[in-house]
Order: sequence, then structure tokens, then C-alpha cells
Amino acid sequence: MIPACLSDDWILCPEREDISAEFTRLLTAAQEGGATIAECLMIARQLKRGDEQSWHREWKKLARVNRHRAEAAFAEGHMATAQRNWLRAMNYYSAAAMPLDPADERRWVAVLAMQDCARRSLATRGPAGEVVTVPWVEGHSLQGYFLPAPSANGRAPTVICIGEPGHRKEEFLFKLAPHARERGFSMLALDLLGDQRDDYTDMLLQRRDLESSIASVMDYLETRSDVDFDRVAIVADGWGSSFVARAVLQEPRLAAAVCDGGLWDLHERSFFASRFAMSDLSIVPVPHSPLMASSVDFPVLITLGEDGWLKADRARQIVQKSRLGSSDIVLKVFTAAETGAAQAHADNPSLANEYIFDWLETQLGATGRRI
Repeated sequence: MIPACLSDDWILCPEREDISAEFTRLLTAAQEGGATIAECLMIARQLKRGDEQSWHREWKKLARVNRHRAEAAFAEGHMATAQRNWLRAMNYYSAAAMPLDPADERRWVAVLAMQDCARRSLATRGPAGEVVTVPWVEGHSLQGYFLPAPSANGRAPTVICIGEPGHRKEEFLFKLAPHARERGFSMLALDLLGDQRDDYTDMLLQRRDLESSIASVMDYLETRSDVDFDRVAIVADGWGSSFVARAVLQEPRLAAAVCDGGLWDLHERSFFASRFAMSDLSIVPVPHSPLMASSVDFPVLITLGEDGWLKADRARQIVQKSRLGSSDIVLKVFTAAETGAAQAHADNPSLANEYIFDWLETQLGATGRRI
């Protein structure tokens, strides 16, 4: 039975949009093994209205239960159960950290516990995953999890998965890794934070060269003997910035890309131009969209939900005008009737990721890179 505190559309706390969005994320994570619906509903019943600390306290408690269950299963040689419980514990620690201020020491403790669970889960895979460091700029490196393809024989097509500045990579271990594995891909899950605390996001957002991180990642992958470097794609998970889309224009070594295509940059340019009545968009301090370039050397997929921040009709218009005759830019709009229509497909990420990885399978399959 759904607890009374839940209203329509899985809104847990109408007065706290962030908490409601996080609870929706946890429920949808159950589809991919990042949670269980029963545990999520149990926590919903235990949360105390007016007690903002109860969210952190209850999810941390649940994370510990799953963590201890994983350790017991691992000790007894039950790798599959250990992996499932570590992934759930990892996600619950992430939930516990979410509402806390970045300067709150409890947030950092939860992040460290989340990362420990992620790393422990890598050892239960076959073949095992590994933690990797990718040099980027002086004084700061990227950190990632490399998950080899299930065959682990020879070079495999590889998918880079990265989120927006401030987003942590651990979620990809249950959200995207199964889709990559089922299609014979290796996967490199990354974030821009590296080993820094969450308040480092402010520093990242001040940088004007975030897209240079992707070139560094490609340099790293080129050194690996288990990566088919002619079949490397990138998936930018989520919206809010177009640094991956800008990298797409500068990185000819990619074979395919899934990103916002620069639509968010164009949306910001339009907003600033209308707000300040600027007729010359070139003076608006927002980067140009890669879709405005004359050509892209590889296929690009853009997905969005019709109920998201950017209206679907507007996105179609932008893509149509910006393609300049190219057939390699594909726009997929998920409708409310099929679900996946929310911003960043938050209502059904599984459906969107199935579509995305099927598309990637077409691009990176037997035919390899398009010529």
C-alpha cells in the first residue's frame, strides 16, 4: 500500500521539490537494481515531517543494512548478492548525502561510504572493474571506474559515461552499466569532481574549458590495450550544461555521441538575448552550439522528454534549422504516453537508456565507425 505521505506522481514532499525529485530517482533506480521499492516505501513511512534530519538519518541507516548484507554475502562467496547489496548501499548513501550542505562533514562521510561500496562492487564483477585516474589539468585529475566488456578478449567498443559538473559517477554503475554489458561494451564511468568534495563544483563552474576534459579521457583510452579506439562513444547523462556537446565538436576521435547537442546553450542564448533585448547574439556570453557547426564527423543522438524544460517543438525547430543537411543528428522525443517524458527522463530512465544503448549498438556494432 502506498503510504499516505505520497501524493500523485510520486511526490513525497510537495514543499521540498529536491526531496521529491530524489525520491522519484530512488524509485526508478529500483528498475535497474539501485534500490528496492519496498525499502523506499518503508523509508517514506519512517520520515518525520518537520524533521529535516530524518531524511539523512533513515537513508544512512538503510545503507548500512545493505552494506552489512553485502559483506556477509561476499564472505560466503555469493558474489551476485554481494554486488546487488553494495550497489543499493551505494545509492542509499548518495540519497543520505543529497540534502546536506556541501560544507557539512556528514555529507563527505556519506560520499566516502558511497565510494567504498562502489569500489567493493567492482571486485564482484566478472571481469572485475577497476578504479582509474585520468590526468586533466594541473593539480586536478578525473577519477573513473572502468568496467571491461564481459568477453574481456581483445579490444572492445567502449562507452564513456559522464554527468554534469557536480554529478558523481557512482550512479552509472547500476543505471548504465547493465545496458553496456548486455551489448558487449566496456564502460568508463567518470565525473569531473575527481577526489574533491562536493563544494569543488563551484570551482568547476568557473572554468571555461570543461570540454577539454573529454580530450584527456580520449588520450587515456588510447593507451589501453583492451579498448577498440575506433569504436569509442560518449553518453552525457542529464542536462543543465553543454560541455560534452562542445567537446563533440572538438573531438574527431569519437565514433558516436549522446548529448544535448548544444540545445541548452542555445536556450540560454535565447533567454539572455530576450531578457537584455540584445539583437546581436554574438555578444551574449554563452558558447555557440555544436549543432550550429557546418558538420559533425560522427552520429549524434539527442533525447529529451516532451514535459522537460525545453519544449519539444522548440527543440525540433532548432535541430531542423541547425542540421545544415546532415543526417547524422537524430532527435528522439519521449512522450507522456510512453513515459520517459520528464526532464532528463527522470520518470523512466530505463526506457530512455534502452533506446540510447540500442542506438549505440547500431553505431558501434559490427560496422564500427561510420565512414
